[in-house]
Amino acid sequence: MQLKFFSGPGLFLLLFCSLCVEAEVKEVNAMVGSDVELRCVYPRRSHFSLDDLYVYWQIVDEAKTVVTYYLPSANESSTIHVSNSYKNRAHLSPDLMKEGDFSLHLQNVTPQDTQEFKCLVFRMSTVLGKALEEVVRLRVAANFSTPVISTSGSSDPGQERTFTCMSKNGYPEPNLYWINRTDNTLIDETLQNNTVYLNELGLYDVVSTLRIPWTPHVDVICCVENVALHQNITSISRADSFTGSMNTERPQEIHREATKVLFYVLAALLAVVVVIFIIVLYRCRRRPCQSYTGPRAVQLELTDHS
Repeated sequence: MQLKFFSGPGLFLLLFCSLCVEAEVKEVNAMVGSDVELRCVYPRRSHFSLDDLYVYWQIVDEAKTVVTYYLPSANESSTIHVSNSYKNRAHLSPDLMKEGDFSLHLQNVTPQDTQEFKCLVFRMSTVLGKALEEVVRLRVAANFSTPVISTSGSSDPGQERTFTCMSKNGYPEPNLYWINRTDNTLIDETLQNNTVYLNELGLYDVVSTLRIPWTPHVDVICCVENVALHQNITSISRADSFTGSMNTERPQEIHREATKVLFYVLAALLAVVVVIFIIVLYRCRRRPCQSYTGPRAVQLELTDHS
């Protein structure tokens, strides 16, 4: 009767009641698309029998979403619903569980995995007394793309100039700032309009529009801040006061262009050297032939004359 009780709704009741106990929260960071391990290890060296273990991973939320679980072979028929979003992504290792390691291996991390996960371990030999409880907070992040800046508006004094900055596929939701590069001060937020939204990948795209009065030699910076990664990604905009054109400075692209120009210059110089070498070599090979045929011709004439 005891096995039957703990293999069905009774197990859920026990697990639900155990949620009232506070557990220390550990934090783990992971990038979108990577694999991560959420640690849940018995503190003392010990050996466990798989037939004695009930292991249960769930999300700490109102729905008590089940991530994965392990039951003894005598109770494998118990029906516990695992969330579809974690099927084939969340795994436990039976070999490691024998050694007291009940860690969750989560594959292909998504932004929706930014959750608190709870690990619960019970032993049947102690009438399903709780042997271990751990809570792990998973923080998920993704790098934003390098901001791309465009500009529009008249270049005439007294008119308004508009800058637009766009960055994509980052997580979590970013902060975006405009900076006056002349004195490195933040531009008034009332002059900008930011739009942040989730795309089809579940990642954030951000678009910011900055409108400022016309100023000669405008020089501004668009900065996208990823708080989770402690990262700022910036691009610099230069607007020509006469044409109103704009260039987004990217050091890597500038370096690549400079490398290409240097390569072409060296190639041209090498070609000139090769041509000069061929011409000199050709002339040196012809001169001995001309100085030799002259005396021979004179000798033949003298011989014929005799």
